[in-house]
Amino acid sequence: MKLWALPILLALLLQEAGPASLLKKERKRREEQSPRESETYTLPHVGTDVLSPDDYHEIIDLSSYEELTDYGGQLPEVEWSSMAPLARTSPPQSSMSARTPSPSLPVTRPTEPGLRHSLTSDHGLPTCLVCVCLGSSVYCDDADLEDLPPLPRTTVYLYARFNRITHVRAGDFKGLTKLKRIDLSSNLISSIDADALHLLPELQDLILSENQLAALPWLPRGIELLDARRNRLQSSGIQPEAFGALERLQFLYLADNLLDSIPGPLPLSLRSLHLQNNKIKSMQRDAFCDPAEHRHTRRLLEDIRLDHNPINLSLFPDAYFCLPRLPVGRFT
Repeated sequence: MKLWALPILLALLLQEAGPASLLKKERKRREEQSPRESETYTLPHVGTDVLSPDDYHEIIDLSSYEELTDYGGQLPEVEWSSMAPLARTSPPQSSMSARTPSPSLPVTRPTEPGLRHSLTSDHGLPTCLVCVCLGSSVYCDDADLEDLPPLPRTTVYLYARFNRITHVRAGDFKGLTKLKRIDLSSNLISSIDADALHLLPELQDLILSENQLAALPWLPRGIELLDARRNRLQSSGIQPEAFGALERLQFLYLADNLLDSIPGPLPLSLRSLHLQNNKIKSMQRDAFCDPAEHRHTRRLLEDIRLDHNPINLSLFPDAYFCLPRLPVGRFT
């Protein structure tokens, strides 16, 4: 071999040995590192030499990554505290049952000593659950009642309109000594016991309009207003002297009934008398005035309605001489 070729051969040997020695050193250093350090291995830059693709499998060993990503068929544990709470789409069953009252719960009845017996209406509920009790007023309007419910003893004003009450019994108002107003209009009342209103010393207003009454019960002496319009009242259903003893009566409304005569005698306290739309054909001379006392003037009675009756008022001139105004009706 020629001497000039020797340096060239040595250079080739050094060139082949350089990368091999570097790979051996790198492999040894990687084996000494911990597994966590090997995960973040960065390909070193070895001078200016470029590695071929065939050498990548020796430098980057991906077998160590399989141990980190293999969970053995189980999901990794998740820190729930770092996640946002899940949105509630529906309330739990326990809260729903707490909000919806059970229909089988027993109703507690009042035990206040001021209430009559159990104060239970015909619906099986306490009166003040079926009706509305506000202070001394009881409102039972449009409550589908067939009978008057027991009322608190402190009741002063009773409203039981627009129901299906057919009969007022003697004990319905027992013990209600403070009762001043009874409104039973727009019911189906056909009868009232004779003494149903007897023991009501404070009663002032009695409203029975739009019912089916053919007769009136005995009325308390302190009554001031009686409204019995639109019933089936007949003259025989009003007791003689029924209104004469009512010294405080001011308003008497008996329109739209079946009366054939003017009820009397009428108290001197009367201010308004409505008898229109009846069957009145005649009138007594003392219907309004005292025929033996021509100097007497009945100044309070200024409102008398006799229109739409078959009576001709011009035939009874002596009946009006004490009145401040003539009755309203037909004079021809």
